[in-house]
Amino acid sequence: MKTSQAQLFIVSAPSGAGKTSLVQQTINDLDDLGVSISHTTREIRPGENEGEDYFFTDRDNFERMIEAGQFLEYAEVFGNYYGTSLAAVQQNLSDGIDVILEIDWQGAAQVRQKLDEVVSIFILPPSRAALVDRLKSRGQDSDAVIKRRTEEAVAEMQQYHHADYLIINENFEHAVMELKAVILSYRIEKSRQASRHAGLIATLTG
Repeated sequence: MKTSQAQLFIVSAPSGAGKTSLVQQTINDLDDLGVSISHTTREIRPGENEGEDYFFTDRDNFERMIEAGQFLEYAEVFGNYYGTSLAAVQQNLSDGIDVILEIDWQGAAQVRQKLDEVVSIFILPPSRAALVDRLKSRGQDSDAVIKRRTEEAVAEMQQYHHADYLIINENFEHAVMELKAVILSYRIEKSRQASRHAGLIATLTG
């Protein structure tokens, strides 16, 4: 399946690497860019909102959606399902809106198998200590959960080599700049610019 003139970007990272904050700032800074809101079976956390952070659903409904082929990708992480709506992504792309998927490496692999054109970006923390500090600073998980998430993060980080771009989130502003640079470089790729500005180019070169 071809993604049309709009571009689909995958941003993957282990828990605590800061990808959600990076993506949100990038969306705030750039026009015609949206993030796909995932479905999940995990419990809603304090400060989260239905339809803004996730679409929260139960396991039975999620599995019905899997059987109906409604997900572009899905995975089970820490005992909970997460999935991306295929219809929502297709609609945004057909409307000319670039889309960012915040998904783990398993989901990223599924998307790369299904789509002809996708750009994948992996976010890494500057150190393991920084990763643990960020997980603790959330104040939402027990020490046992943080230990498990840290162990899982090490396994996840080993998957970075499948991505097209790698960003080290040591300095937030610099990491945002790098993420925006990837997106903007694709927007000014020759074939896209030629299609977007066909009329102008005809008057300039005719």
